[in-house]
Order: sequence, then C-alpha cells, then structure tokens
Amino acid sequence: MDFDKRLEKAIDRGRQTRAAQGQKQASDAMSIEDLKNLHSKCRLDLSEHIETCLRQLSDHFPGFQFQSVVSEEGWGAKISRDDFVGGRGDVKSLYSRTEMLIRPFSSTHIIELAAKATVRNKEIFNRSHFQFLNQVDVDSFRELIDLWALEYAEQFAARM
Repeated sequence: MDFDKRLEKAIDRGRQTRAAQGQKQASDAMSIEDLKNLHSKCRLDLSEHIETCLRQLSDHFPGFQFQSVVSEEGWGAKISRDDFVGGRGDVKSLYSRTEMLIRPFSSTHIIELAAKATVRNKEIFNRSHFQFLNQVDVDSFRELIDLWALEYAEQFAARM
C-alpha cells in the first residue's frame, strides 16, 4: 500500500474516532434539570448519613449537643459542647465541635462535602471533597463521612 492510501485510512480512522467521542460526550451530557435532580438525591442520601454518624458520635461522648443543619451553606449536621475547666476565678471555656455539610447545587455541577472540626479550642481539620455530578460515587462519599467522623472521635478521645 502506498503512502497516500495509508494516509487517507489514517485520516478516516481519526474522523471516526472524533465522531465516536462526540457521540459519547452527547450521551454523557446531562441536562441542568437532570443534574439538579441527581444533586438533590445525593444530598438527601448523604445528609442522612451525616446525621446518623454524628448522632452516634454524640451518643458515645456525653455532653455533645446534636443539631441538624439546613441553611444557605448546605445540609447536614453538627455536634458541639462546651467544657469549663479551672478553679475559682480562673474558669476557662473549651469548645469542641464538628460539622459536616453537603453544599447546595451550583453552576460547577459538583457535589461537595465540607467538614470542620475543633477539639478544646483547637482546629483539627477544615476540609472539603467534591466530585462532578456526572461521575459521582455516593459510596466513596459515605466512606469519607465515616472516616472523618472516626478521625474526630479519635482526636476528641485523645484530648479529653
């Protein structure tokens, strides 16, 4: 086969690849409504999991106050407690809390988990994790929520 024929075949293969990729992108593309619905479904599932984990955590450490969170910042839960230490005239307040939220739907089309944690006035972590909605893996978020709740429990127990 001469070079011209091989060149034409290579060009044809390239065009077929481009057409196949275009079709795949079109099938992968989701409408805004689909993305909003998927975000709502994931948000409900994950915020319930957050509430379950933090409620269990607060049950293991007396004194924590559990609170569901539904705000402009997101949906989820938080637990907090105040400890007072010291003697007469020298009382010090030590604040401990953790909060996990699923952020609202945004133009970036992501699902985002945000978490903050403080033990005895010291910030332990302030982090977030996100995935694009068209590639979301809810189980990985659940595992991360578990991991962060367990990390907080370990840090709190170590500082008590």
